[in-house]
Amino acid sequence: MILTLLVASFVIFGCMYLAPGNPVSFLLSGRAANPANMQVLDAEYHLNEPFIEQYARWLGQVLHGNLGRSIEYRSSVDSLLAQRLPNTLLLVAMSLVIVLVAGLALGWLSAIRGGRTDGTILVATTVAVGTPSFVAAIILQAIFAVKLGWLPAGGTGTGFPQLAEHLILPAIALSLYLIGLLARVTRSAMLEVMEEEHVTVARSRGVPERTVVWRHVFRNSLVTVLTMSGLIISTLVVCTVLVEDAFSVNGIGSLLDLSTTTKDFPVVQAISLIFITGFMVVNFAVDLLLPVVDPRVTLGERNDAA
Repeated sequence: MILTLLVASFVIFGCMYLAPGNPVSFLLSGRAANPANMQVLDAEYHLNEPFIEQYARWLGQVLHGNLGRSIEYRSSVDSLLAQRLPNTLLLVAMSLVIVLVAGLALGWLSAIRGGRTDGTILVATTVAVGTPSFVAAIILQAIFAVKLGWLPAGGTGTGFPQLAEHLILPAIALSLYLIGLLARVTRSAMLEVMEEEHVTVARSRGVPERTVVWRHVFRNSLVTVLTMSGLIISTLVVCTVLVEDAFSVNGIGSLLDLSTTTKDFPVVQAISLIFITGFMVVNFAVDLLLPVVDPRVTLGERNDAA
């Protein structure tokens, strides 16, 4: 993980310099500046140093908890992230709950009920998977904010209750695609487990169907669902950029989009590094949880060692 983070940090830092333009030009906002002023700005943000020296300076600051100073906002990146990160974390958490509850429930119903219920859920999840987050955002705003007036169309409000209310529509828009994906994966996993021998044996022994479904079918299918959790959380984090822009949410996703446009190097680099670190931590946690959900993983490792 340390080696991957080191390589990722170098790639993140280097890619920003491949883009055309200069951050100083955004600071000047189109105003003419003499070479002396340009040199002062370059020196203030260390833009006049060689690339390797800039990278070494930035990496050293990051290792000491200093993410640099924003070129656009003229303030520390740490303070910018501290203001916006809670909004994004709450949005991702709300979306994750919606995805897990709705996705698992729909997948369960589709696999167990079959027939018309299965067909209806398959159609609905196909539509959900084929709907991009920004399109879902527009539809939800038009129906629930503009036409019905039930929920705010955007912003974050003041205080936690208003923040949670303002994030309901963004959370639904963010989770719609993943609900469809998780429901279809859960359905396929449960149908596959139903054909296994231990399920047939349990039914032949007179075990109640509800117990068979819960203990032998659904629990074993969770292994497939758990391996998807890294993809689910990664997709939620990445798509926050689109959803936060659509709903004017003051989070790090919208900050990343704005900072990319203005070539605010320190902010883009810090947020990208946070995203990658989050992905790695989630995947690491999934690897640790797999033996808990599926004991066969641990047994297989023991057999290999023997």
